[in-house]
Amino acid sequence: MNTDPIADYLTRVRNAIKANHRVVEIPASNLKKEITKVLFDKGYIANYKFEDNNAQGTIKIALKYHPVTRVPAIRTLTRVSKPGLRKYAGVDKMPRVLNGLGVAIISTSKGVMTDKEARNLNIGGEVLCYVH
Repeated sequence: MNTDPIADYLTRVRNAIKANHRVVEIPASNLKKEITKVLFDKGYIANYKFEDNNAQGTIKIALKYHPVTRVPAIRTLTRVSKPGLRKYAGVDKMPRVLNGLGVAIISTSKGVMTDKEARNLNIGGEVLCYVH
């Protein structure tokens, strides 16, 4: 039993990047699938695939590296809102990661999105993680 599946997801991706793996497999959930889609849309991962091989299913993520220098596209991946202390942000207090160079992934009433998209839609929500 995992108490914080989102932290487990981020840790698996972080560990795979440190070990220079090409692909990482993660147990699936709807929230993890949405986070994966946001990471792909923003260009932090090369590709992803959802497999429903058992009751839970898995997410296969192809990590993205620079072709010459082998520097990963994801430099840091930080969990913000934890089960013990949830962090919520209104539209006026929406966080900016590296002054707009990074992304904050927000869970809103309209779905999981980046901080910029939430600002444009004028809605707040729970700040899940920072990526840059």
